Amino acid sequence: MLGIGLIGLGQHGSRYARHIVDDLPDAALVAVCRRSRSEGTKLAAAYGCAFHDDYRSLVANPSVEAVVVAVPPMLHPAIVDAICQEGKPLLLEKPLATSLAAARHIADTVSSSGVRAMVAHTLRFDSTVQTLKAHVSEIAPLHAIYLSQRFEPARLNWLDRLAESGGGIVLHIGVHSFDLLRFLTGCEVTRVWCRTAQLITRETEDSFAMTCQLSNPSLVGAIAGSRAMGGRSGLVELAGARGQLLADHVHGFVHLVRGFERLTLSVPAPVPTVRETLGAFVQALRERTDFPISIEDGLRAVAIVNAAYRSAERGGEGTAVAGSALAT
Repeated sequence: MLGIGLIGLGQHGSRYARHIVDDLPDAALVAVCRRSRSEGTKLAAAYGCAFHDDYRSLVANPSVEAVVVAVPPMLHPAIVDAICQEGKPLLLEKPLATSLAAARHIADTVSSSGVRAMVAHTLRFDSTVQTLKAHVSEIAPLHAIYLSQRFEPARLNWLDRLAESGGGIVLHIGVHSFDLLRFLTGCEVTRVWCRTAQLITRETEDSFAMTCQLSNPSLVGAIAGSRAMGGRSGLVELAGARGQLLADHVHGFVHLVRGFERLTLSVPAPVPTVRETLGAFVQALRERTDFPISIEDGLRAVAIVNAAYRSAERGGEGTAVAGSALAT
């Protein structure tokens, strides 16, 4: 049994806790950390594990063999430093960091320590996304990709407090689409043109639209997102020389379109993506194989976020994405 310590027991962290306890036969939740002692001790008692009110003491706990971090990304650099000093494997929620400089610091720290680390870009494990990935070759070569995620207003107030969140929808939701673009196409984003808007938020952006130049010159990309809508959708369109794939990962469908014909593809039943992410993390540790999502993947997604914000600050001017995310 792999002893897992969980840092963060908020709305998202609680999902991790439940899946570790209920769904991972090869792992056990041995310690949790939450800033609120009253809430933390109550949850620790419910899960039958140790409670720590300081992440450093959790990381040092000898029963903790691997650490899962599910806290606001502004806190990631200091926590990663402590984990790497202890040399324990790490699963870190996305986004990797709130800035490119902080993301590079994390990547450098992980690399120099030799610690095994994975970034939880959970949407890769979605059943609809997996179906798209399996059928991309049927329409290749690709010529265009469009991704859009639209949601209701955020219920977590800290997301609109810039000092705590580090950014708005581009950082916290757009990063999913930026990673999916790379995952589905195998291409890197080299330049972006981005505009943002504040429809109902006060300190952070809640809507954006962006076009992308990709490393494959015959492929163009566009990404949009909003957290100010009355409904929810997760649209993906992949267009290629031999057809198109039209999908929505929120509503769970994929269509293969050729000419005027539309074929509805079979999509497996929805799965809890946090559970699948945890399972992949534990399996890779058990089998000593590479993690399916690397720190470099997380770093490149943040590099796109960084370029998007710089473009928006310049009124949508074309802005380059670091050719090598690890470059200074």
